[in-house]
Amino acid sequence: MAGNDDDYIYDEATGEWLPASEAAAKAAAASAVHDSAGNVLVDGDSVTLIKDLKVKGAGQTLKQGTVIRSIRLTDNPEEIDCRHDTIKGLVLRTEFVRKKS
Repeated sequence: MAGNDDDYIYDEATGEWLPASEAAAKAAAASAVHDSAGNVLVDGDSVTLIKDLKVKGAGQTLKQGTVIRSIRLTDNPEEIDCRHDTIKGLVLRTEFVRKKS
């Protein structure tokens, strides 16, 4: 076993001991931010709304198909911070957006 210096971490979900590198990759994939279709979102992406959304406090509705550009990820993997022409400080839930291709 020379050359195998990898530490092992117990994965409670599967009940298995995994190499630390594999466990880290698994954790990174789980913490990634995904849109409603499962696509990975990153800072700067553009997204499209998949349904009409009433914006609390703004008294208006963002229509399905509205494109939001230059999103920013937040500490919460279920929310993205974004800008819209008429609304400042807009936070959307990722379940209501799809990454624009």
